[in-house]
Amino acid sequence: MPIYEYRCPNGHTFELFQRMTDPAPEACEVCGERPVTKVLYPAAIHFKGSGFYSTDYGRGSRRGAAKDGDAGDSGGKEDGKTDSKPSESKAADSS
Repeated sequence: MPIYEYRCPNGHTFELFQRMTDPAPEACEVCGERPVTKVLYPAAIHFKGSGFYSTDYGRGSRRGAAKDGDAGDSGGKEDGKTDSKPSESKAADSS
């Protein structure tokens, strides 16, 4: 059985342990003022695990695209070669 919180017009709040089908109380338990209203709170939701952060969204599709894109973007950088080595040798040749 859930616990419900009610508020009267005078600002008093009180809790009742009652079934969902039980009727709301007619008057405040503290001062007897009418009518009381049910206080609603947002549900507590805890996101756990992967996939709940902005960095995780769409990761699966990017992995596949990155693998395909890496093969085409090698541009002569095979077997550990870099662009800096040819430029160094060009600088050495010119001096």
